[in-house]
Amino acid sequence: MSDTVTIGLIQAHHEADGAQSVAVHKRNAIEKHVAMIRDAARRGAQIVCLQELFYGPYFCTEQNPKWYEATEHVPDGPTTRLMQDLAKELEIALVVPLYERTISGVYYNTAAVIDADGSFLGLYRKHHIPQVAAGPAGCGFWEKYYFKPGNSGYPTFATRYARIGVYICYDRHFPEGARLLGLGGAEIVFNPSATVAGLSEYLWKLEQPAHAVANGYYVGAINRVGYESPWNMGEFYGQSYLVDPRGSFVAMASRDQDEVLIGVMDRGLIEEVRNTWQFYRDRRPETYGAMVEV
Repeated sequence: MSDTVTIGLIQAHHEADGAQSVAVHKRNAIEKHVAMIRDAARRGAQIVCLQELFYGPYFCTEQNPKWYEATEHVPDGPTTRLMQDLAKELEIALVVPLYERTISGVYYNTAAVIDADGSFLGLYRKHHIPQVAAGPAGCGFWEKYYFKPGNSGYPTFATRYARIGVYICYDRHFPEGARLLGLGGAEIVFNPSATVAGLSEYLWKLEQPAHAVANGYYVGAINRVGYESPWNMGEFYGQSYLVDPRGSFVAMASRDQDEVLIGVMDRGLIEEVRNTWQFYRDRRPETYGAMVEV
């Protein structure tokens, strides 16, 4: 296994139109992202992560049951199967965030993890579900209308190139799962997001570098870009990045452009940092019981 792994992070604008059908939204977004995935592979990416709910607009700005039509089974749905074929063809591992259906009425904000031979390695379901007004005309993060809280635990996945973990958007505000991903052996944690300018923007470049430092791994943070009409809840401010275990930014994307960001993960640096800062050795889990009793 190589000491370095090339990471691809994809941020993109969704050309939203409230009059379009869910099927049209999905088709357009999938075609766009397949082309960007191919670009990432041409540029040497070995593991590629897409943004949260990549195959459409961030529909949680409203509460409308039509978006339930966007759900798919995982891994037996068409998008996961398409991405498995693409991963096998390009020999890349993929993290594919989508809207999962288990049974009618039970839906999750999910990321499917696919290895470089096209095999389905498993999934992560977003644990922390926000519900808050955040923009004009009642727009907000109405995610509890759409998603059950995740029940997948905090798994890590041994891809051909590295062991990875996944957190999704709002999860990043909670350090507990970030630590569990590290204890599970993650060398890099991906956080696909849909985040707009406002109250939490200043945290974008603070929290996830802090997770990287506290746990001695890389973090790939992904955000979409632009405004999505007709909701106009705010600007998705991009700035996707790869950050290393020292908290240093390896690569960062623009604020407002579609972009395939490429950065390199160095296992030697993970080893060096963990041997310097013995946070795992010096943990005192027997003293933390009160955290789950409050």
